[in-house]
Amino acid sequence: MAAGRGAAALRRAWRERRAALLEPRYTPLVAACLCLAEGGVNLWVIRRVPYTEIDWKAYMQEVEGFANGTLDYTQLKGDTGPLVYPAGFVYIFLGLYHATGRGSNIRLAQYIFAGLYLLNLLLVFRIYCRTNKVPPYVFFFMCCASYRIHSIFVLRLFNDPVAMAILFLAINLFLEERWSWGCLLFSLAVSVKMNILLFAPGLLFLLLQRFGLLGCIPKLCICALLQVLLGLPFLLVNPVGYLTRSFDLGRQFQFKWTVNWRFLPEEIFQNRIFHAALLLAHLAGLGLFALHRWHSSKENILTLLKDPAKRKPASPRLTVNRIVFILFSSNFLGVCCSRSLHYQFYVWYFHTLPYLLWCTPTTKLAHMPKVLLLGVIELCWNTYPSTVCSSLSLHICHGLILLQLWYGTAPTAVSHTPPSSKKPTATSKKAQ
Repeated sequence: MAAGRGAAALRRAWRERRAALLEPRYTPLVAACLCLAEGGVNLWVIRRVPYTEIDWKAYMQEVEGFANGTLDYTQLKGDTGPLVYPAGFVYIFLGLYHATGRGSNIRLAQYIFAGLYLLNLLLVFRIYCRTNKVPPYVFFFMCCASYRIHSIFVLRLFNDPVAMAILFLAINLFLEERWSWGCLLFSLAVSVKMNILLFAPGLLFLLLQRFGLLGCIPKLCICALLQVLLGLPFLLVNPVGYLTRSFDLGRQFQFKWTVNWRFLPEEIFQNRIFHAALLLAHLAGLGLFALHRWHSSKENILTLLKDPAKRKPASPRLTVNRIVFILFSSNFLGVCCSRSLHYQFYVWYFHTLPYLLWCTPTTKLAHMPKVLLLGVIELCWNTYPSTVCSSLSLHICHGLILLQLWYGTAPTAVSHTPPSSKKPTATSKKAQ
C-alpha cells in the first residue's frame, strides 16, 4: 500500500513537474530523491577520489593519548599541534578511533562519514520541510552540486560536520518545542567544536522570548551542566589547562589557510586591533538584528525578561520560520565577522544559505540572482589557494545576503484604524 502511494505521488509529480521544482510543498518528495542520489554520489566519491590526509591522523593521536590514560589536556597532542577542541570531541572521536582500528581503517571511516552526511542531510531537509519557504529546485545546488561539502565530509573527515549534524538535530527539537532536549544537544555540539556558539545569541533570544529570564535559566543550566560533566575528568586534573585549550577564543589563525581575508596584508590579518574591530562589528550586527529584526513587538526589548504570561501586549508566538530565521541569521552574522574562515568552515553555514536567500519574498526575476549568489559562493570556497579576488567576492556575496535579510524582513506597517462595529464579511473571516 505504501509503495502504491509512493508510485502515485511520483506519477503526480511527473505530471506537475514544473510545480515540483518551484513549490515548497513538494520538498519531501524532492528531498527523498536527492537523498537517494546522494547515497550513490558519496559512494562514487569514496571509491574514485583519493582520500587526502589533513587532520584525521592528528585527531587519532590526540584521542589516543586519552585512551592511554592522559587526563592533562595540555599533554594531548597530534602532528598538527595541541588538542584545541572541548571534551565532547574526545569522546566521539575516541569511538571512531576504536571503530576504525585505532584510526587505521580510513575507508571504514569514510563510510561512517558518508552515513553522517546523509543523516545531516535528512535533518536539514526536515527543517526545510517545516519552513515551507525554499523552492525545491534549489536543493540540487545544496546537494549534488557542492564539491567542497562532499570533500569536507568523506575526503577530509573533519570534526566540523559532526558538530553541525548534532546542531541540526537540536534545531529539529526546538521546532518540536522540546527545548530542554534541544539545549542538551546544542551543548553537546558546542563540546565538539566551538563554532556552534555562533548560534548562541539567537538561541538566547529565543529562550528569553519563549520562557522569560527566570524560565530560561534552567535551560542555560542544562547547557552548562553538560559541559561540566563532559570536561570533568580533565577539570579534576588540570582545570586551567582544559579551559584555556578547549575554549581558547584568542587563538591565532595561519594566514595561508584563510579563505575570507586573503586581500589583506598578513600584518593586518594578525593584528589584535583588527580582531577587536571584527568583534565590535559582530556585536553591532547582533544588536541591530535583535532590536529591529528578531524583536517584532513594539514593546521595549527588555520585556523579554518578563514572564511571557505577564507581558502586555503578549509576545508573538514563536513560529517555525521565526525560530529558524533567528538561529540561521545569528550564525551568519558570526561567519561574516569571523577572524578567519578555513576551507572546512564552509559547512558552518552552507546548509543554511538556501533559507537565508529564500526566506524573504522572491519575485520570478529574483530567482536567478539568488542562484548566482550560491554559485559564486561555491566558487570562492573551491578556489585553492584563495586569492584576492575570491576572498573579496566572498565578502561581497555575504554583504548582499545581509542586505536582503535586512530589507527583506523589515517589519510591515501596522494599521491603527479603529475596529468597525460591522459584522465581518466572508473575506475577512477567511483572512482570520
